Amino acid sequence: MKKVLCSILLASSGVMAEIKPTNDNNKSDIRYSLNPSGSHYIKFTFTNQAWFRFNENNPGTTVLSDPATNTFDIGLRRTRMQLFGQITDRVFFYTQFGLNNFNKTNGFPGYNTAGTPSNRKVAAFFHDALGEYEIQRKGNSFIRFGGGLTVVNGLSRFSQPSIGTIMTMDVPIFAQATVDQTDQFARKLAIYSRGQVGKFNYRVAVADPFPIETNGSVPPVLGANAVFAQKKHKKQLDGLLIYNIFDTEDNTTPGYMTGTYLGKRKVWNIEAGFIAQKNATWRREGADTLYSNMNLWSVASYLDMPLDKEKGTAVSGYLGFFHMDYGKGYLRYNGSMNPATGTTLPIAGASGTHGNAYPMFGTGNVTYAQAGYKFKDGLLGSQGTLIPFASLQHSDYERLKDPLNLYNVGVNWIIKGNNAKLTLNYENRPVYKNGVVANELVKDGRKGAWILQYQVSI
Repeated sequence: MKKVLCSILLASSGVMAEIKPTNDNNKSDIRYSLNPSGSHYIKFTFTNQAWFRFNENNPGTTVLSDPATNTFDIGLRRTRMQLFGQITDRVFFYTQFGLNNFNKTNGFPGYNTAGTPSNRKVAAFFHDALGEYEIQRKGNSFIRFGGGLTVVNGLSRFSQPSIGTIMTMDVPIFAQATVDQTDQFARKLAIYSRGQVGKFNYRVAVADPFPIETNGSVPPVLGANAVFAQKKHKKQLDGLLIYNIFDTEDNTTPGYMTGTYLGKRKVWNIEAGFIAQKNATWRREGADTLYSNMNLWSVASYLDMPLDKEKGTAVSGYLGFFHMDYGKGYLRYNGSMNPATGTTLPIAGASGTHGNAYPMFGTGNVTYAQAGYKFKDGLLGSQGTLIPFASLQHSDYERLKDPLNLYNVGVNWIIKGNNAKLTLNYENRPVYKNGVVANELVKDGRKGAWILQYQVSI
């Protein structure tokens, strides 16, 4: 049956070939070779991340109209299927289908800020669907052009993360700067070029952002603080340049960047990226409607390398500075797979402040750092090894009197690489309330969450 289906797919694209399973015992993936050497192929992957979480909720939180000081929930943080392949020496295609943030109150992809559950049966959607053409290759260097629905963009490696290889339990979502506002879960309709030229890796894109009105939530009210505009729609420019000091990184799938190589590569990079869009946001000042350009940029360094190859020990780290300019007063609360549906203590000028939400995005500056250490292979015998980790996000946003400090500490139990792992994570976040000064938020304590994630990936 698989053979017939794949033959139909190839026939529709003008390529006729008999598809045979790969018999190489060194392969641990699901792949069909299209030629004897295996350089032309179709590959299928599946990843599932299940969360089991105890959360201390923000003040005033309600779940389905009931007061909730804390919650325990079970959900699917990410469930994804990929189908991609190298059809000829130059032609590559990539698709990804799945859902995110699926728990009892979030039946629709993204973050529920409306206060009511959605239809739980319509959550899955295409994340990516694109084609690429390689115009040049010499050794490890190449230049490709592509287009479609894609995660290829600028700003940073964490704006386009390979979710199955994350070292920390989750990525710094603030780096996915327009997530579910003017994109589709960080993906955009775009034309792009990406490539490796010597020690330099690059990606540039021109994206056509989605209207804010189509993101599934009621558009934010036009007021004193910048929000995404509903008029004067403009294209978006994205770019990321990476200098590889040691090894180059894997460039098979478009955009997606590895979280950790588990000591299999010696990688140290320096990167700089940007996202720019004219008239991206608007605000009201008196009787006037003012438009602001969105200008986001970052500089960062990423390290992931073995310490002792025989033992398998390794270190991984990242340090980045982000300048986030969405326009005057922009601030957006968000919470991953928010377990709550409402609040009795709303904050003026901010929506979705219930549950585990915090001011994730805003105009201002952000410093983000993470570090981890991989113990020797076989630390737990045949049951794998451990990777403890920690991360810090320091956000100095315009509307926050007290800067935001978000802490995460945890440990990965690596059962079989990234194919099977358990992650225990503790997150500690600040809580804010209205301050004495109008339009300013002040810190009002802290809340925490314990999360156990079980990842299975093939």
